[in-house]
Amino acid sequence: MFRTMTCLLAIVAVSVVTPAISAGEITGFYMETRTCQVYTGPCFANAEVGLSGKNAIMAWSVKNGARDGVDLAGLNVVVVVKANATLGFAGLNTPSEIRSVILVDDRATDAQREALVGFAKEQVGPAAEDVAAIDSVAISMKLEPSVVKGELTAGTVVTMTTRAARPGDCICSNESAYYPPLAKVENFAPGVTLEGQFSGRGLGTTWSTPGDRSAYMATFRY
Repeated sequence: MFRTMTCLLAIVAVSVVTPAISAGEITGFYMETRTCQVYTGPCFANAEVGLSGKNAIMAWSVKNGARDGVDLAGLNVVVVVKANATLGFAGLNTPSEIRSVILVDDRATDAQREALVGFAKEQVGPAAEDVAAIDSVAISMKLEPSVVKGELTAGTVVTMTTRAARPGDCICSNESAYYPPLAKVENFAPGVTLEGQFSGRGLGTTWSTPGDRSAYMATFRY
């Protein structure tokens, strides 16, 4: 879609058209929230640099596709990260220290679990170098492209509810999708995190960021 938008274009729909799938491709929906504003103006963003935005939740819902011959359609995987620096323009490559927890759909077979973990590690790059825990939990993820609204639960440790950014979310009228999504995606829309919390173990911290302009919703094709 595009990476920058103004208040006049604050309502953006993630593509509702499911693209044709080529052999070896994995496609689906992606959601993200972090502990800093991503749909914001530069003054607000600069005030948070170094202070917040060091934590994030990233989630993939696979609609179609396989990895190493293992079908992943209908399964989900979540990666929660903790870093020592604001996850900014260079995303997961910004911090010098980053740790993660991987949550795998508990409906997955052993082969699917292994494939989902491999898939997640490929997408998060440096965040896969120090994985504190890999847990199987019940994951429910829904993204409604027509209204750009998402819901995610992963066991009892992750909750995320998001909606698209609206003109009423603008404070300085200079808002844009300031930081790019942390994962490689196709079409994306910035949004508001109505609920966004991590209450699990392994990272030495928990957080909750309701009402922040800190979310992305997107489609992906790998």
